[in-house]
Amino acid sequence: MGTKRIVFIGAAGEMCRLAIERFAVAGGDWELALYDIRPELLDELLRRLPSGLATAARLDLYDREGLRQAIEGAALVVLGAGPYTRTAGPVMEACLEAKVPYLDFDDDIESTLHALSLHDDARAAGVPMYIGCGASPGFTNVLVADAAGELDRVDNIDVYWVVGDERGAVGRAVLDHMLRVAAGPCVTWENSGPVLHQSWVETRWTELGAGLGLTMVHETAHPEPVTLPRKYPDAKNIRCFGGLDPAPYNGMVRGVGLAVQKGDMPMNKAIDFLEAVMTNKFGSVQGWRKVLSGLRNLVRTGEATRTELVNFLAKAAVGHTFPHKSALKVEVTGLRNGVPTVVTRRTPVSGPGTYLFTNMAAATGTACAAFMVVALDEEPGTRTGVFTPEEWAEPERFYKALERVGTPREEIFEVAH
Repeated sequence: MGTKRIVFIGAAGEMCRLAIERFAVAGGDWELALYDIRPELLDELLRRLPSGLATAARLDLYDREGLRQAIEGAALVVLGAGPYTRTAGPVMEACLEAKVPYLDFDDDIESTLHALSLHDDARAAGVPMYIGCGASPGFTNVLVADAAGELDRVDNIDVYWVVGDERGAVGRAVLDHMLRVAAGPCVTWENSGPVLHQSWVETRWTELGAGLGLTMVHETAHPEPVTLPRKYPDAKNIRCFGGLDPAPYNGMVRGVGLAVQKGDMPMNKAIDFLEAVMTNKFGSVQGWRKVLSGLRNLVRTGEATRTELVNFLAKAAVGHTFPHKSALKVEVTGLRNGVPTVVTRRTPVSGPGTYLFTNMAAATGTACAAFMVVALDEEPGTRTGVFTPEEWAEPERFYKALERVGTPREEIFEVAH
């Protein structure tokens, strides 16, 4: 068989670095080729990896010839550079031309829809393209398939995610994504068909694990309601709800996101502001006006009290980082033996001392590494086309792959009652 070459593009990104580290835990006859526009950021990672396993080089993914040379003959190309609305197109196109398998952890609707439109091209090229292979989407989709497998008929699917305090560890691509999901159009599946809502307008409370308890979450633009109807076309409703912890972060992102949507603030200025705040700088006066507007709305909806907001702002002003709490949960309702039944799966732990949910990068990177293991275990040529996780990653195989990349079994999920 010989050594298989795995190519990572955007390897220096926080989540992709974690995916590389966790993938290396699984072992195997691999040669890892790490590419980034700033390869010097990979020096520390290379020192941590087993000697001789990986090499790093500079690549501008928009350089077509450089990209073609980088991916030629790869057993798998992993795209870790965001935002995917800009990066996925060129890399997928190059993989189709080179006839090499592709995998990403895309969490944007627009680029997900574009990827799905390439299904016939991928079949013609004879290669698999695995999209949305992160935490949400990704892990959530597998949890849905697992829960739905207990039912004879699936009626409703609800996906929930909450991300904890990530200050100092959030790149611009993540902030770009957060602003897009906190305001603007939101494609969802309602009354057995696709409809358009406004992100963050509908809210609900749900009981989460990982120490979060009863938490208010917001309907948000995410790929799960776009991809899951392909596997569950008879479901009445498929929704995705998300949020940030502690709750005042929801007000911050919503306030700034609305300003972008209304044209009051350019996206790059909004990202500049949030990046400044996340690294304990003041940011702009305009940005803070939008934040305060968003925070006032939290009090109006009952998500936070004035006292909680004052405490939050006082602590944030002196650079206090809040304990990281993050979680995933899916709830699938339908019929089992003719009886209405609810089946849930949720992640049980998060924060310092955990492996899978230490932070957002760990959750996404570990899930991506596990999806890579499952993909590479498949015989070449057995699958061609574009696939979302619920269509190809059998739940038990995925859970075993999570263990192979170092995840303790008890961290993977619990059944909520």
